[in-house]
Amino acid sequence: MPKTPFDPTQLPIEAIAGEAAVLLEHLAPDWLRQRFAEPPEWTPEPSEPPLGLHRGEPTPASVLVPLVLREDGIYLLLTMRTAHLNDHAGQVAFPGGRAEPTDADAVDTALRETEEEIGLDRRHIDVIGTLPLYYTGTGYAVTPVVGLVTPPFELKGDPGEVAEIFEVPFQFLMDGANHQRLAAELPNGRRTFYAMPYQNYFIWGATAGMLRNLFHFLRA
Repeated sequence: MPKTPFDPTQLPIEAIAGEAAVLLEHLAPDWLRQRFAEPPEWTPEPSEPPLGLHRGEPTPASVLVPLVLREDGIYLLLTMRTAHLNDHAGQVAFPGGRAEPTDADAVDTALRETEEEIGLDRRHIDVIGTLPLYYTGTGYAVTPVVGLVTPPFELKGDPGEVAEIFEVPFQFLMDGANHQRLAAELPNGRRTFYAMPYQNYFIWGATAGMLRNLFHFLRA
């Protein structure tokens, strides 16, 4: 399968999304649990248009959106994928992957894949809800599973899939001032994407798209 046909870090910034940040008092475990328990009316953004790299029905997959409860606030745990993978190589991603027939449901897929990829045991994870399916340009139908992660825990990245594990302040990601719109001219048309650069990490594409939906859900 071909790799992404452009370097996202070199794309021009079309615009800054610019919506007001989620209120700081809402970035707290009890409020987040309540929001998922009683979800508001809201509208997800469109998923990625197909890149023409995939044929057939989308492949079911799940990711964990791991919100780590640190003493100084909530941090989102992310991975950097290794450079040799077929899909989304070298990209910042949530832990997760395709569903297996033995998985009980989409949540079970996310928890199993997270343990396999980064060694995070499910006993540390309090699943508080899911977001709508997100369709990637590479042919996956992804269920984002949101979980609160309580330290201390140990991590061990699968060297075949994970080049790095890191955390980003959740407050930074839940601020529209940090959401960029990028554009790429491709053979099958012009595409736009979100990016949320943080320090030397370039969060973009499906990961940024799912974070945008979480942002809209929390702001609704």
